[in-house]
Amino acid sequence: MVKEIQAQPSSDQAAVRHSLQQDFQRVRRFSSYLCEPLVTEDYVIQSMPDVSPTKWHLAHTTWFFETFLLAAHRPGYTSPNPHYAYLFNSYYNSLGQRHSRPHRGLISRPTVAETYAYREYVDQQVLSLLAECTEQTLTELAPLVTLGLHHEQQHQELMVTDIKHVLSCNPLHPVYRERSLAQNAPSAPPPALRWISYPEGIEWIGHEGTDFFYDNEEPRHRQFVHAFQLASRLSTNGEYLEFIQDGGYRNPLLWLSDGWRTVQGEEWQAPFYWEQHDGRWWVMTLSGLREVDPNEPVCHVSYYEADAFARWSGARLATEAEWEVAARNLPRNGNFVENGHFHPQPLQDASNTVQPAQMYGDVWEWTQSAYLPYPGYKPAPGAIGEYNGKFMNNQYVLRGGSCATSQTHIRSTYRNFFPPEARWQFMGIRLAREV
Repeated sequence: MVKEIQAQPSSDQAAVRHSLQQDFQRVRRFSSYLCEPLVTEDYVIQSMPDVSPTKWHLAHTTWFFETFLLAAHRPGYTSPNPHYAYLFNSYYNSLGQRHSRPHRGLISRPTVAETYAYREYVDQQVLSLLAECTEQTLTELAPLVTLGLHHEQQHQELMVTDIKHVLSCNPLHPVYRERSLAQNAPSAPPPALRWISYPEGIEWIGHEGTDFFYDNEEPRHRQFVHAFQLASRLSTNGEYLEFIQDGGYRNPLLWLSDGWRTVQGEEWQAPFYWEQHDGRWWVMTLSGLREVDPNEPVCHVSYYEADAFARWSGARLATEAEWEVAARNLPRNGNFVENGHFHPQPLQDASNTVQPAQMYGDVWEWTQSAYLPYPGYKPAPGAIGEYNGKFMNNQYVLRGGSCATSQTHIRSTYRNFFPPEARWQFMGIRLAREV
């Protein structure tokens, strides 16, 4: 384990120094916690090009700290293996050549043990740097450390969703974590869906404040938002089953052209991870295969499916500005990865009748908004500028986080994004409509 390095309270920045050390150790340890149920063979499989092996995630997040923090700010730093920069760079073109993403599962070396040794080595170096650096250097390092921690939290979510896909390819339906007795108890139907109204107006959209945010959440800008209504809760498996039974996947009038082409080409008949046995629908979860619970939020649906379901429901998907207006004053409470469910949970509490429920956690909510830069957006200079800006095309925005997201990672202005055909993330549906 990484040795604890405590800050010396010798300056006004002692609290900042100590907080960075504690946050660094907490986030890095959580990655190891998520890997506890895995065996060595689980770490190395790449089940499709969009999935990365767990071992790669562990090494890549370590490479991030090594590249952006240690190499630039720790004089004399030497990597345990210079070739790791080629293996574990993801998409930073300005930092040189990198290994092909679809072939990450072919990397048997470094071993899992060597990957953990790499993490421990870099962790010790980072903690030593934070303990020994001057106040001026600490001021420069703090934003990079914080960015690196949020970057690792993103990869922690990918580790959860990627290992789910890996295990789903195994006909034995392996269990990542067993469900508790309480989770196995029958769930109650959720409260009836209601419509919550929001007036038209000019709204400020984007991040405001001094806490951490990504560059794609700025500049804060004004936007006119028409009057709209938002569903009081997420759409459920039971409601989506009605869509399936009504021929939703066979009706071209419900689908966008690209969506219908995808449905036909991929032969979609239900959300991802669903399979039918003897006329009953079952779903692969991180707790193994079990029957679909009609009361849970529907998840693992693409933008195309969410849009078709909304049209079938006589509604639509919200814009990301509408979602942000509705969520900005709500507490960031919900079913996050820290809860340990690793699956969306049925809504049970209907006590709040004036605000939408399940806005955070459970499932990422598709919006109808294309992932585009805000007015006046400029990517950060250097390699860090490749983090978000270059992906602003052919993708749609999702909001709110999921059961695989860390609670400390999400906020009302957070913009996630995926191509419209993606389904392996915990993606779900909240309906909206005009007033």
